[in-house]
Amino acid sequence: MNIHTFRAFQSRNYRLFFAGQSVSLMGTWMQRTAVYWVIYMQTHSAFILGLSVFASQFPSFLLSLLGGAIADRYDRFKVLLFTQFASMLQAIVVTLIVIFTDYSVVELIVLSILLGIINAFDVPARQSLVHYMVEKKEDVGNAIALNSTMVNLARLLGPAFAGFILETFGEGICFMLNSLSFIAVIVSLLMMQLPAHIPQVRTQKMLADLKDGLHYLRSTPSLGILIVLLSLMSLLVLPYTTLFPIIAKETLGGDATIYGYLNSFVGLGALSGAILLASLKANSNLRKLLIIATSCFGLGILFFSLSSTLFFSYLFCTIAGFGMMLHVTIINTLLQTTSDAHMRGRVISYFAMAFFGMQPLGALLIGTISHYLGAAQTLLLEGCAALLIIALFFPYIYKRAKA
Repeated sequence: MNIHTFRAFQSRNYRLFFAGQSVSLMGTWMQRTAVYWVIYMQTHSAFILGLSVFASQFPSFLLSLLGGAIADRYDRFKVLLFTQFASMLQAIVVTLIVIFTDYSVVELIVLSILLGIINAFDVPARQSLVHYMVEKKEDVGNAIALNSTMVNLARLLGPAFAGFILETFGEGICFMLNSLSFIAVIVSLLMMQLPAHIPQVRTQKMLADLKDGLHYLRSTPSLGILIVLLSLMSLLVLPYTTLFPIIAKETLGGDATIYGYLNSFVGLGALSGAILLASLKANSNLRKLLIIATSCFGLGILFFSLSSTLFFSYLFCTIAGFGMMLHVTIINTLLQTTSDAHMRGRVISYFAMAFFGMQPLGALLIGTISHYLGAAQTLLLEGCAALLIIALFFPYIYKRAKA
């Protein structure tokens, strides 16, 4: 870390956003960990586990383009405030059902679908609003990297807390803490002093806006190729954590605590990568780093699939998390900092569709393959897939990096 690492904190609005989101994301990771562990313990099915991930994220694939168009059309702050209230309501309903009813996996999957719908509108608004929270526009890239630091700090701590709470107090407490965590982010949003929203004059319908976003990506290959790269990684590689409950229980002979630790070491690696990215100078060559990061991601998963001891499993989870975070955040940063302002929401919606939308399809695919081949063998294939994908994209990315 150096003097450049936290320069976006000079902006009051961003400091408020960072503080509120840090608390809320901690709760989000606790709930996510609890949901997947409970579903696996009730069904002992890799397919159902993949189906639960599919249910929670596939709505983003269907609706994220609409969410991006809305973020460009309307006041992003009001959209974000609405989605945070909606997310809190969803968390409260989950808590009440788990604590007071004889719930089943079906209820958890249905509520996961609802959260996925909310996230389809939340992500484009939240990501594109960062530009208006930071006073110095040259600090936007740093703010995006710090966002990743925030997310991965929550990913480091949330699953570890969730594993402990699951074993000690039960899943209901995990869900209750998540619902309470939304208070922090809502309060932080209400305390912000953002520039007044100036509605843009619209001369065309929403569908035309969506078509314009696709045309913009097609006419800007430097952005479109990044979306394609992320889509392939999200489909074939990024859902690797779907198999963690199986690895924790069957390969490592552990319980919810070990499952939480696996996720936390991924978070530790991702947090390290986020700090590295935030510490880079504004003119750093991100495309070269993208090649290294994706290779590191694939190798981490590959070696993790071959491990049967806790020490090496944690080590390779950390390496995979490091590469994964850099891969996703570098693509996000390049998209946000090089796209036109009036298209940014729609560009981010394609990012969300590639990142959140393709992962559920991948989780369903990976869960099915794991059902027949086994979790470790499926992870090995995912690691190899990452290395093959970056090899295919290497010529174009390296050429752009030298330009």
